[in-house]
Amino acid sequence: MALHTFAVEKKMAAYISGIGRIVSRVYPLLLQNIGPNKRLFVRLWTKDVFPCMQSSLSLCTAASPEIQSVADESLEASVRYKDRPWDYLESEEYIERYGTRPVWSDYRRNHKGGIPPQKTRKTCIRGDKICGNPCPVCRDPNVIIHYQNVKLLQQFISPYTGIVFEATRTGVCQKQQKQLNKAIGEARDYGLLSFHVPHVDFSGEDYSNSHDAVGLTTPPQMTNSSDSWYQWYDTIKPDETEVAKVKKKYKAFLK
Repeated sequence: MALHTFAVEKKMAAYISGIGRIVSRVYPLLLQNIGPNKRLFVRLWTKDVFPCMQSSLSLCTAASPEIQSVADESLEASVRYKDRPWDYLESEEYIERYGTRPVWSDYRRNHKGGIPPQKTRKTCIRGDKICGNPCPVCRDPNVIIHYQNVKLLQQFISPYTGIVFEATRTGVCQKQQKQLNKAIGEARDYGLLSFHVPHVDFSGEDYSNSHDAVGLTTPPQMTNSSDSWYQWYDTIKPDETEVAKVKKKYKAFLK
């Protein structure tokens, strides 16, 4: 028993001394190359510990020209549609992918069981991680929500009632749904999207000039066709900064 214990301790001492020799050879290289080049230390460690095994990092090759060209084209397309996202809905790429259907028509969310979840997920992209089967807006980087992207916003509005579709119907995540509601509100405020105004009956109101509120009002002055109704109207000059903002806002729709 004592001989067996002595043999085991001898093997352990030899093993530890071998590791010490490897570390003593690699440690100076670690101090020199761990900062500028971390992969070199991994290759040297793999080569010293496992001489017969080739490091997987050395097997990495450059991407083929075909894959690189496809990646460059996708990057160029995303940059091209970033400033004018409404051009993507008229491109051949969009027509080939969606046709005349809305972007959310063929989306089905993965879920456990036969009963779908009552709410959509909060967001599909958390930092650098993308969840499985992202929502119709998050899965296509060229689909950008913007208040001037009217054709995209109309896909999320009912043509009969003018009400924005719920996220449970379109499958859009809650983060993108908030962006949709905000963009639709801005588009309606700027007159880019039409919306229904409820009818108000004013038949019971008194529009005559016999009551005291308008009975003492002086009649308007006699003016010619060339004169303005208000004397101060011709003296007002618009602010150039505000005019430039309005022109920039409606530039995509001005012909």
